[in-house]
Amino acid sequence: MPTSWEKNMFPRDFAWGAGTAAYQIEGGWQADGKGPSIWDTFCLEKGRVFGEQNGDEACNSYELWEKDLECIQQLGLTHYRLSFSWARLLPDGTTRHVNQKGVQYYNKVIDDLLACDVSPMVTLYHFDLPQALQDQGGWKSAGTATLFNDYAKFCFQTFGDRVKLWITVNEPYVCAKLGHEDGLHAPGIKEPGVAAYLVGHNMLRAHAMAWHSYNSFYRTKQKGAVSLAINSDWLEASVAGSAEDVAATERQLAFTLGWFAWPVFVTGDYPKIMRSAIDAQSEKFGRSGGSRLPSFSKDEPAVLGTADFFALNYYTSRKVEAGGGCGEVLSMKSDRDARDVLDPSWPICGVSWLAVVPHGLRKLLKYIKDTFNNPAVYITENGFSQVGQLQIEDVQRSEFYKDTILEVAKAIQEDGVNVRGYFAWSLLDNFEWGDGFSVRFGLFHVDFADARRGRTIYRSGREYAKIISKFQCGQSK
Repeated sequence: MPTSWEKNMFPRDFAWGAGTAAYQIEGGWQADGKGPSIWDTFCLEKGRVFGEQNGDEACNSYELWEKDLECIQQLGLTHYRLSFSWARLLPDGTTRHVNQKGVQYYNKVIDDLLACDVSPMVTLYHFDLPQALQDQGGWKSAGTATLFNDYAKFCFQTFGDRVKLWITVNEPYVCAKLGHEDGLHAPGIKEPGVAAYLVGHNMLRAHAMAWHSYNSFYRTKQKGAVSLAINSDWLEASVAGSAEDVAATERQLAFTLGWFAWPVFVTGDYPKIMRSAIDAQSEKFGRSGGSRLPSFSKDEPAVLGTADFFALNYYTSRKVEAGGGCGEVLSMKSDRDARDVLDPSWPICGVSWLAVVPHGLRKLLKYIKDTFNNPAVYITENGFSQVGQLQIEDVQRSEFYKDTILEVAKAIQEDGVNVRGYFAWSLLDNFEWGDGFSVRFGLFHVDFADARRGRTIYRSGREYAKIISKFQCGQSK
């Protein structure tokens, strides 16, 4: 069992990366013809974001891209995950009007990365739907999936000669639940027990359409790979010997990881225990008119098999116990009838939800191998937050990265998981959605009080660079 760094712990072509997202770092919210996104709109509403903050300027990466590139080079990354702003490229969300300034910006980013021997991984959708499409129903509208496919084809055509790793949709679970069940993310909709399932369904339809478009028209020439990024905690029964807790854990996994992974990797449909739980609750509440969980149409591109690798965003773990689903209204909470609990032995980093459980990642990777037919896996997000007083010498986060990457090595060496890469979240301190700038995940600190937005490497960034250097020494990227 590896307990310290050893040679050959990672494959020679292992991807060492860090990630960002357009709205969180770019700024330039209305520069050079960019259209508004739902997060531009959401941040204008009082009380939505910590301190009434917004991403109007953020890290100003739209103007300071070269500074970001210096950070990437300082770390020695082999890969960099970024997202395109749909509204920067297509201001009204459609290909009727292409913003050439946006095209030029992303062309420069991609070309600069490749010139530095860094491979881009591009996310097409990271929470920031063009407001023009939200005005037409957003992800609740079936037509948005078709418009996303048009956008994806435009990106494949324009950038796919150089981009070989694509993510269609980032964390559809978060978009669906936080944006349409809880109202905590843009577009701020609260329609419990109904809208999230519809949104998740349309995002899966959009992903499947885009994958099939790539497969049919671009794969042969461009030779890239396409997936969607699925977020999941590791979940285990609160009481291992409790049949109720074990069943609740299975339901919770079905409603989170399984919701999006099962259709893509296993059956082409949602987990049976997910649908049966939803339908049972509908019957209990006297709701008629068909299942709240939509069904996939045989007349549309099949969702099964539409991932060339498994893209996993992992942050934390939970114990699960039965119950918590009682209530007088339909909701996702009542549907799943399971409650997450924290193990008191797990330390908390920064935000209250983020318990530090590196071994949970190894367990989740093994579960993915066993459940989803041993796919190639990229860990597309994983990180440790800091709040309160700034600590450039972030010893705890440095240790977190060491511990976590060691668990990834164990998953590869001992469990036989086909892990192809690891992307730290995030390259930079940035706009962390509802938390604004109060939560810092960066390997580099960004001084948001300074118009120059200076970047300063954290100790964790230096330590991550050392890890990368150790395994890249003497290897070609």
